[in-house]
Amino acid sequence: MMFGILFPLFLAATLPGAEDNFLRWDARQAKATALATRVNGQAGKSLDFRVTGTDRSYNYKLRATWMTPQVIRAVARLQQFAKALTGEETRKLVTEAEAAGEIVIQVEIDPREGSGVIPSDWVALLGARSERGAASRAVRGVSKPKLRDLPALAGGAPRDYSYEVFWIVFPAKGEDGQPLFSAADKEAELSVRIHGKEGKVRWPVPDYIRGKP
Repeated sequence: MMFGILFPLFLAATLPGAEDNFLRWDARQAKATALATRVNGQAGKSLDFRVTGTDRSYNYKLRATWMTPQVIRAVARLQQFAKALTGEETRKLVTEAEAAGEIVIQVEIDPREGSGVIPSDWVALLGARSERGAASRAVRGVSKPKLRDLPALAGGAPRDYSYEVFWIVFPAKGEDGQPLFSAADKEAELSVRIHGKEGKVRWPVPDYIRGKP
């Protein structure tokens, strides 16, 4: 899951004068940063013989990218390279992307076998993973299809058309009004549920959202 890469990247955003550092990244650094939070998983067992019809898939390949401030800046920098954007135009991409929500996760789903159709009622939950291995509490995300129009939320890899792409926005607070992630939380867990099948992926809790009031 590239945990060793994530912490230096999250820390960099907090250093004095670091706000525009991304405009000096070369293509290699921007690419590595854009992909630093990209993780893979699967919803459903590898072979589920309970599924005998063709109205649903027996499992779903899952990929998720947490669009942290650093990832957004890296994607914007890649857009700058690709489209010869000015520094101001690139900063505008960042501003637009960050206005989309405090927690935005790009979720990619690829149905295997069966109908090959992703049901519209699938659910994404995000929360802190407890020491016992289960998410202690979680909030439900909302799919925002229009976010596909924001270049800095496009992700750092070319589009893989085997996957359908979703942009899911989560609140930074739980229903009790408290921060979703406390200072003590170490891991965040995304749970995706599709037709009774569940897949999970995890990240270290990004510093920008930890304990945010």
